Amino acid sequence: MAKTDRTAVPVIITLSILIPLVVLVLMYLPERYDLLGLEVGTFPFFHAVLNGSTAVLLLLGFFLIKNNKPNQHKYAMIAAFVLSSVFLVSYVLSKISNPPVPYGGEGFLRYLYFFILITHIVLSAVIVPLVLFTMYRGLTKEYAKHKKIAKYTFPVWLYVAITGVLVYVFMVPYY
Repeated sequence: MAKTDRTAVPVIITLSILIPLVVLVLMYLPERYDLLGLEVGTFPFFHAVLNGSTAVLLLLGFFLIKNNKPNQHKYAMIAAFVLSSVFLVSYVLSKISNPPVPYGGEGFLRYLYFFILITHIVLSAVIVPLVLFTMYRGLTKEYAKHKKIAKYTFPVWLYVAITGVLVYVFMVPYY
């Protein structure tokens, strides 16, 4: 294991376990703490904007690397990572501040919503180590390893970003 890997890999693994656990715990808090004094609908709209922007940056990054523009690709992917990180912090704040809002749809839309929501949640946990390892390998210029993991990271991350927007669209009437 390379010297930097001895530090980075345990940190990535630790974060990959802690982040989903913290979010899970926060979802089941018995009490909420209105930290920012924002209305319940403020967070979801902001999250949808962040997710939509992340999806656009991911597609841009994919386009840039396919067109042999590695520096621009790097900046697009770093921007997507930053937006996803802002999303995560904001999401945690929203879970601390607001009670969950139940989905009120019926029939086929209800099944579709829950399919999208469940796959979104599961893949949101899976994407954490994928993104962290992909970013790490790219930033350390281990391009063969970066490319190998990025082929899995990209579609999962894009799916999570797009379904994040879809969850918001489904939930808008209930906020």
